[in-house]
Amino acid sequence: MMERRIRSFVLRQGRLTPGQEKALEETWPTFGCELKDGALVFADLFGNRNPVHLEIGFGLGESLATQALENPDINYIGVEVHRPGVGHLLMLLRDQGLGNVRVFAEDSIEVLNQCIADGSLERVQIFFPDPWPKKRHHKRRIMQPAFVGLLERKLTHGGMIHFATDWEPYAEDVETLLEAYPDFQRVDAPARPETKFERRGLRLGHKINDLAWLSKVVK
Repeated sequence: MMERRIRSFVLRQGRLTPGQEKALEETWPTFGCELKDGALVFADLFGNRNPVHLEIGFGLGESLATQALENPDINYIGVEVHRPGVGHLLMLLRDQGLGNVRVFAEDSIEVLNQCIADGSLERVQIFFPDPWPKKRHHKRRIMQPAFVGLLERKLTHGGMIHFATDWEPYAEDVETLLEAYPDFQRVDAPARPETKFERRGLRLGHKINDLAWLSKVVK
């Protein structure tokens, strides 16, 4: 019997607003993606061959929508399990006329394993994931050795992992984790829009840690 995988998130669906529900009904055929057997062909999905950035856990999607608006020559895939957040992002995509974003309402590990070809992503963004601060819960953190190995396979040569957290011990653990991978090179993190969870951390007096690594593996 296969061992049950420990998830890095707690599924809290919440209530959809009428606007979020309408956006899901009307725009999911345009922006939504479903799990399937076989990797997506990005050129078919977006209608171009622009680089693709994947963001895991986009929350309400405001930061992701801003990135897409400011970088029309980059394609974005957002992955989020919280349906109100998915609905909110779809509202933003519709209202701002953004065609360079596609959305999964699924577990990111299943998306990566089933739908993303090896060596195809220019960047993976993980901004302010649940830090699971208690030591007995650290096994639930998304940044684990197996997950980093999965990202390594999916990134292009020179592709980036961009990780941000306001929980200092988590940042230190992730730094230690990535140091164990000789095929990643630490670099300065690029600029990005501020997120809702980041603003909350700042109000609490937390330090914001932006960390980035480039993959050096030839795919």
